[in-house]
Amino acid sequence: MDAAGWDERYSGTELVWAAAPNRFVEGELAGLPAGRAVDLAAGEGRNAVWLAERGWNVEAVDFSAVALAKAETLAAERGVQLRTQCTDLTAWGVPEAAYDLALIAYLQVPWPQVSQVLRLAATAVRSGGTLLLVGHDASNREHGFGGPRDPRVLYTAEQVAAEWRPYARILRAETVTRPADDPEGPRTAIDSLVRAKRL
Repeated sequence: MDAAGWDERYSGTELVWAAAPNRFVEGELAGLPAGRAVDLAAGEGRNAVWLAERGWNVEAVDFSAVALAKAETLAAERGVQLRTQCTDLTAWGVPEAAYDLALIAYLQVPWPQVSQVLRLAATAVRSGGTLLLVGHDASNREHGFGGPRDPRVLYTAEQVAAEWRPYARILRAETVTRPADDPEGPRTAIDSLVRAKRL
């Protein structure tokens, strides 16, 4: 889906996703000391706002202007500051070694573009900083619930880890599960989670 498609998806008054942070983002990052963070593919800002509430200086980057406007509204409602930048991530003017944290949560573009964004994220994080990706795992299409059906936008933790190894020490690279809402009853979604420490 392109920027216009995501703008349309985010066009309603309600949040498409919950206002609370992703469970894996919270679990992996809650103990980190605050610094400067960039949330790539930030969407409506739930993770970026959560970080800002914990004292992080956060920049939210996404190609949907509608989503970022909702992120700014959510930040204002929560009483925190959030800087937003509307751009295609593959064209992001990455500031080198500028951040303590780069977060990528559920980026849904074809793998060649994901690979490019992963390298940009690594470039943006200073030595000792944290890289974190959470996304729909390739196995979710057949064995999990929800998420995109297009196999081109799915990947594995090992694919992500391989992209980051030249830049960072991999701390976690695994498949994780989470409960997913379904009117017919409890379901399970399968995600990829990769956390790394920049060399």
